[in-house]
Amino acid sequence: MTVTVNGGAMPQQEIDAYVALIKKDNPERTLKSLDLTVDGEFVDMKYEFEPQPFQRIRRITGYLVGTLDRFNDAKRAEEHDRVKHM
Repeated sequence: MTVTVNGGAMPQQEIDAYVALIKKDNPERTLKSLDLTVDGEFVDMKYEFEPQPFQRIRRITGYLVGTLDRFNDAKRAEEHDRVKHM
């Protein structure tokens, strides 16, 4: 993670507090970069997260699923016998 401070100096303790605030509000995301711009008593925060992997979701036999591992044998057979349109 990269942290950039623009427009003045900032103690490391304050930077850590801003990072902790962002992580608290977004616990499932990984912070990639943080730009802090100091303007007098105000601080502008611009941050970016690491990309999250995307899992494909399909509608199969009326259910939204990512994988078929939780289907029983009957649902697996139903999916196998479906007509697949190309």
